[in-house]
Amino acid sequence: MDFDFTWLLWALPLTFGLGWLASRWDLRQMRVQSREAPKAYFRGLNHLLNEQQDQAIDAFIEAVQGDPDTAELHFALGNLFRRRGDYDRAVRVHEHLLARADLSRKDRDRAQHALAQDFLKAGLLDRAETALHKLQGTVHENEALLSLLAIYERSRDWAQAQVIAQRLDSTEQGSFRNRLAHYRCELADLDLRQGQVDSARAHLQAATEQAPQLARAWIALSALQAQQGEGTAAFESLCRLAELAPQALPLVAQTLADLGRLTGQTERAQLVLLQRWSVEAPSLDVTTALASLCDDPEAARQRVLDHLTQEPSLVMAARWLADETLSRSEAQAPVQKALDLAVGPLKRYRCAACGFEARQHFWQCPGCQSWDSYPARRVEEL
Repeated sequence: MDFDFTWLLWALPLTFGLGWLASRWDLRQMRVQSREAPKAYFRGLNHLLNEQQDQAIDAFIEAVQGDPDTAELHFALGNLFRRRGDYDRAVRVHEHLLARADLSRKDRDRAQHALAQDFLKAGLLDRAETALHKLQGTVHENEALLSLLAIYERSRDWAQAQVIAQRLDSTEQGSFRNRLAHYRCELADLDLRQGQVDSARAHLQAATEQAPQLARAWIALSALQAQQGEGTAAFESLCRLAELAPQALPLVAQTLADLGRLTGQTERAQLVLLQRWSVEAPSLDVTTALASLCDDPEAARQRVLDHLTQEPSLVMAARWLADETLSRSEAQAPVQKALDLAVGPLKRYRCAACGFEARQHFWQCPGCQSWDSYPARRVEEL
């Protein structure tokens, strides 16, 4: 049977027409989607400005579905998930970005940094550490090093913290010498618990050389020397502290007084304490230490009275009244107990960074993890 070419003549224009209609339909759909995506994006921005995070997330999800290749929308969506505490979804968004082969190097580093922040916020420190190490050599390296330093401090991995702090100290992030000295003090504490006295001493001596104004190193070194029966050396270390970091002397005022008596250097101890006492307003701890060096009880009481005369203090007043005899003897104990309860909170130390109060002095605040944020003066003296 012969083939009829008439049908071919009809089929070619028909096929061309159907193709043209399909292309026009696709263009129309793309135009509709391109108009809808910005609308969804701007709706999300509007919800963000109104602090409506849930509605903003819904709008950005809609925008991402309309334009799945836009990296900025993914970043915005991932950050919103993290801010809302939905860390699993934030991780999935940023991992999806990292899996894309068409992502630029800059956006890939940005996604890696965002993923590390997701893990940090979620408390997954081991995964955060791995993600942060991958940021070496990027524009986020210094920020990653600071985050790694915080991780090692939280996990009390002082050896690793020391390595990171040394790297940061060589950059333009500021000086980390004090923090490095703190790490040496922490390593010295670990050595002492394991009975490695020589290693602990080496750490502390290195800390005093690295940061001579760091009071903690001198205090720890003096305590180690006293523990080893080196009373004179321990006393000299505290005298050195009084010279280089006098603001911290109240922390060891009584220890200095005791070592002065032990080594027969009472007069020198009094001189060191009096110099501190006269520089600023009288310190509770320095006054107490000076009173303990007085052989005459009346002279000791006069020290307390001098403090009260120069600076009113409920703590010192309670101490003064402890040596007084009330007209009714049966009232002595309950009155003293009431005073002791009242002055208890005034004897605490307060973090200057977050306000966390504690009965003992901390070199690193348990609340905000800040270093050297506790003044050496009590709450009543601030």
